[in-house]
Amino acid sequence: MPAAELLPELVGLTALTALVLYAVLAGADFGGGVWDLLATGPRAAQHRAAIAAAMGPVWEANHVWLIFLIVLLFTGFPAAFAVLSVALFWPFHLVLLGIALRGAAFVFRAHGRAAARAPGGWGTVFGAASVITPLLLGACLGAVSTGDLRVAGGAVLPGGQTAWLSPLPTAIGALALTLCAYLAAVYLTLETEEQVREDFRRRALGAWLVGGALSLGTLLLTYVDAPRLWEGLVSPRAAGVVLAGILLAPASGLAMYRRHYATARTLAALQVALLLVGWALAQWPYVIYPDVTLAAAAAPPATLRAVLWTLPFGTALLLPSLWFLFAVFKGRNPAARGS
Repeated sequence: MPAAELLPELVGLTALTALVLYAVLAGADFGGGVWDLLATGPRAAQHRAAIAAAMGPVWEANHVWLIFLIVLLFTGFPAAFAVLSVALFWPFHLVLLGIALRGAAFVFRAHGRAAARAPGGWGTVFGAASVITPLLLGACLGAVSTGDLRVAGGAVLPGGQTAWLSPLPTAIGALALTLCAYLAAVYLTLETEEQVREDFRRRALGAWLVGGALSLGTLLLTYVDAPRLWEGLVSPRAAGVVLAGILLAPASGLAMYRRHYATARTLAALQVALLLVGWALAQWPYVIYPDVTLAAAAAPPATLRAVLWTLPFGTALLLPSLWFLFAVFKGRNPAARGS
């Protein structure tokens, strides 16, 4: 077992891994809800049916990574969890409400009449919750990096509860929503037949353009509103990872434009993963900048060791189960096998 001073970093790295997996997998599910809400035209019913078929077997399983992340946070970094629970009370609860409503709407709509022909009430709830949830999650991610969420003596200082409403977190939330929509459209090109595939290809390219514009605007806001985060992003520690994530954006867009769907999916997922890792490297060693570090918020070494000892056993159960789930249900898709 590593030395005590390395334990917070190892648990933090595990939490970051859970965050990346949640973004790459569940992010596409949220994006599917966005396209469900925006489905129009003569093939709208086919779009919704394709989204439901792609999400149906796996969307609930993808939330395991969010649960894992929350457990790691309140077990490994209870001081940070306490602060975040107060400062981000409203967005966190709205996220939980969105996830619950989204799941309920997805199930109820599936058994409703004319579900594939029009979104109806439950379809609207499903789509709206799919928009609001990643928007708020992105804003929460931005709130811990701007320096507006201040903490003293374990208490949130006045103004901290509204840090998630400032311009940079709002921009990060919009970017997160767009990336979810992009991931979903890219993934769906491998889940659908020719005509619908072309529709999602066009949607992916549109989301790619919007995401590029939002990325530039977010970087500008970071430079102006969060200079410490900007310095971290361009530091030797994070710059290479951030640059790789930025360069993957045109690569994934080009692959989608040329109809190399499997390549586009891999590059899009890697792009999102690298951008999150780059953010974490720029944020390090803070959980909440500038007052809460990993080391200061960490649980006692005995607790962190217990967490790390249990990870191999949990992983040995979880990963094969998820692999089997995806292999059984995704392996049935003839469009995916033929790509």
